[in-house]
Amino acid sequence: MHVFSAQFHLHLPSNSLKGKRGIVKSLMARARNRFNVAVAEVDLQDVPGSAVLGFATVTESRAAGRHIMERLEEWLVEERPDVELVASDIEER
Repeated sequence: MHVFSAQFHLHLPSNSLKGKRGIVKSLMARARNRFNVAVAEVDLQDVPGSAVLGFATVTESRAAGRHIMERLEEWLVEERPDVELVASDIEER
């Protein structure tokens, strides 16, 4: 069993917490459905233009876990070109 986590720091096209919430909730729901990962907003909850999302998955192999997280990062960049990926960190726990 291999546990992988990823943390993505995002710059959002939002000037209000309400606008941010819509973007973040949409990204989280789509990521859950498409990649079968657990996800939560883990930092910067009160900052309208930024978010830090944390993702986790459990896989049978290291290669599979890393592949899921790398695909998730690519998907995020492609799915929402208006959202800037400022930093990412993928690691095995």
